[in-house]
Amino acid sequence: MDTQAGGKIIRIGGATASFSDTALSVPQLLSGGKLDYLIFDYLAEGSMGIFGRMQAADPSAGYGTDFLTVHVGPHLHEIASQKLKIVANAGGVNPSGLAAALEKMIADEGLSLTVAFVEGDDLRDRTSELRDADYRDMFTNAPFPENIISSNAYLGAFPIAAALAEGADIVITGRVVDSAVVLGPLIHEFGWKEKEYDLLAAGTLAGHLLECGAQVTGGTFTDWRDVPDWANIGYPIGECHADGTVVMTKPEDTGGLVSIGTVAEQILYEVSDPADYIVADVRCDFSHVQLEQIAPNRVRVTRAKGLPPTDTYKACITFDGGWRTVAYQPIIGEDAAEKAARQAEALFARARTLLRSRNLPDYTLTENVLIGGEASFGAHAADTGTREVISKLVVDHPTQEGAGIFAREQWAGISGMSVGTSINLGTNVLPMTGVFLFLIDKQSITPSVTVNGTKLGLPKAQGTSAAEAAPTTDSEIALPTELGTTAVDLVKLAWARSGDKGHLFNVAVIARQPEYLPYLKAALTSEAVAEWYRHLGPDGQPPRVDDYEVPGLNALNYVINDALTGGINASTRLDPAAKGMAQMLLRFPVKVPSALAAELASEA
Repeated sequence: MDTQAGGKIIRIGGATASFSDTALSVPQLLSGGKLDYLIFDYLAEGSMGIFGRMQAADPSAGYGTDFLTVHVGPHLHEIASQKLKIVANAGGVNPSGLAAALEKMIADEGLSLTVAFVEGDDLRDRTSELRDADYRDMFTNAPFPENIISSNAYLGAFPIAAALAEGADIVITGRVVDSAVVLGPLIHEFGWKEKEYDLLAAGTLAGHLLECGAQVTGGTFTDWRDVPDWANIGYPIGECHADGTVVMTKPEDTGGLVSIGTVAEQILYEVSDPADYIVADVRCDFSHVQLEQIAPNRVRVTRAKGLPPTDTYKACITFDGGWRTVAYQPIIGEDAAEKAARQAEALFARARTLLRSRNLPDYTLTENVLIGGEASFGAHAADTGTREVISKLVVDHPTQEGAGIFAREQWAGISGMSVGTSINLGTNVLPMTGVFLFLIDKQSITPSVTVNGTKLGLPKAQGTSAAEAAPTTDSEIALPTELGTTAVDLVKLAWARSGDKGHLFNVAVIARQPEYLPYLKAALTSEAVAEWYRHLGPDGQPPRVDDYEVPGLNALNYVINDALTGGINASTRLDPAAKGMAQMLLRFPVKVPSALAAELASEA
């Protein structure tokens, strides 16, 4: 803990963006971070399904084993020496199991560290009750699924704060809001209360910036050439103040970049309405957040606002959705894309013949995704006449047998179909995981914390109805006073970041200079953006696009609905995580005055 004239500063390091993140972040942050807390985000909708399947195979499993073997276990002595506290949602569907394994490891190392775990999020024992309540998916209206793998409510940060107040050195959770792993320590350290909504929103924003690891320190940044030394990219540190201010930085002598651009991109990553970002503890308004570059690799973040939370938790169910085969076939030579398309249809037909011969049902999905021919760009693809593509062949079937038939038969292409077909790069037959999202009454959930074998019941979270607390926003971004006449690529004017969220994705467009914003608004209407992404819409129609203004960041945010059918677990697209969707928009033509176009051209 640092102190300045304005009071104490809590330094929090963000070590992982997923359970498979680098092994280098923890030693880096331990050696150069001077931290009070180290946080880990392990969970997403996809990972909950993975952990659920792990526990189905072994009841003692279901948590992130890398927490023990890679991220924390090897560094326990240094963590203890620095008196560093750890908060992680690595518990997956079995936080008590991870806590027990960690306590044994601590004892074997001869250390004295107190481990606590948070429960109450797991809803699997309430499956019949939830099905009888006829919940529908909050995005697709799909009915309640069968064959449940995992079922969890997204708890908030106050149980984590309660665990820290009980003396925990390491807090393990199951499914909590991602940002709660940071907000919980800040509630504990600064004594923030349930109704101090602006502070809770500010802490949520700090968490949102830290929990995605190096994405805020230059990872996945639009201007990737400006980011030095990816091999040693610095992991983020948030210097958090009692008034909600956070200064984003990274360890000295590391790669990466902390700038207004990198921080703004991460603020809007996977956020739908930036003026109404809903988490368990507060309803956040990030639309007027201010960023200030106060020194190299140091950005001050202020002016998050909060409203009362809703009276529901978001909940996520993952379920068994049958079987999928994915095969990757290289096709080389003239007319590669055309040959790959013909070969795919022929292989699908042959496999269907085999299904019929065995009295098996048809495939529920067959798709050929061409990699290398810019198919992801739709009508905006460059006609390069590429002479090498990879054909990603996807089939779904209710049974493993049916999926396996295609996995074997697709090999026939190398000798009996297209010239230039080379050795298959990989074939996988895997169970499919579906995702079902809904809202559940907070009063039906009782969080708990277990410390030193004692289980402590916690108060049920409160909230108001979603409609009652809904904010109202008016347009604050003016259209240009001078109409543009010369088209320039969007990337000349803006940074852009995208990410998935269930069946939809968002794209944030952030003006490089405030004076560019009116031209971006004039060009990027919701209709124009929908048309740009037409190839991702249902049945070839433009997807529905919601647009939001973020005047504090000189930005616009777009939600592209129904464009990732199946979500990250089941979408057949080349980019189910939507990491590249913003890249598709970078050549969008934006009309600007000819003088500005000339100025931008001279800077190239």
